[in-house]
Amino acid sequence: MKRLAFLSLIFAATLALTASFAVAQDADDAPKTDWPGQVGDWFGYEIHNFKFDGRDAKVVFPKEKAPGNPWIWRARFFGHEPQFDRAMLERGYTVAYVDSAPLMGSPKSVALWQKYYLWLRKELKLSKTANLEGMSRGGLYTTNWAFQYPDEVASIYIDNPVLDFKSWPGGFMKGKRSDSDWNAVLQNYELTEEEALAYKLNPKDNKEGCQKLADHGVGILLVCGDADSVVPGDENWKPFKELYESCGGPIELILKPGQDHHPHSLPDPTPIVDFVLKFDKTGKDK
Repeated sequence: MKRLAFLSLIFAATLALTASFAVAQDADDAPKTDWPGQVGDWFGYEIHNFKFDGRDAKVVFPKEKAPGNPWIWRARFFGHEPQFDRAMLERGYTVAYVDSAPLMGSPKSVALWQKYYLWLRKELKLSKTANLEGMSRGGLYTTNWAFQYPDEVASIYIDNPVLDFKSWPGGFMKGKRSDSDWNAVLQNYELTEEEALAYKLNPKDNKEGCQKLADHGVGILLVCGDADSVVPGDENWKPFKELYESCGGPIELILKPGQDHHPHSLPDPTPIVDFVLKFDKTGKDK
């Protein structure tokens, strides 16, 4: 009996030690944040500016949250052409952002985004499915994360999007060259230039990722100028659209005749708003 009691004590101590180690691991893995950070005003809405794992992060709250606590996740260039974000705030959507430059949609970027997603869900109780918004290089950030987590996405709005880094910033086709951004691609994807030129997982080539999104019914909206000289459509959104359609995915295009890479968005964001509301089922009967 004494031996049994001793063994039981050892077993209990081992369990306690294992549990404490797991808690310590979780604590180490937990994001470092100074939430709620600095609280301010953004077009009449409450904005929190804070650090998330050392990166600038923002959350803007609507005056009254819509049922289910839906949200918009802005990929890059927070505050640029904000009319869509403001329109969604008016409809009760939260707007979230984390600065993931210069990760360029790489696996490092996807890992950061997922960490931020889990934090937003836990701390702010946002809905399971996000509505992604990506302008220009934001196309890489949004689609590459969505490919990995298709069940966490309701819709994707991408605007003159980069969907092949060989086009921009590589400039190996008709797209413009950006040396600093190309070096960021090589560094963060951990590729040599030769490997980057042979890379088969750019969004416009990623059939498996597109198929997963299509199978989940994720709606994708493209808003593009047909004279984009920086991120040419025939190297980016056109092949991506064809690929997503071939997978059976719902994708729509708003084409802006004669427009270059800028300006992004639309003066009246109603068509973008309507698209997101069509695909976001948060708080609605399914």
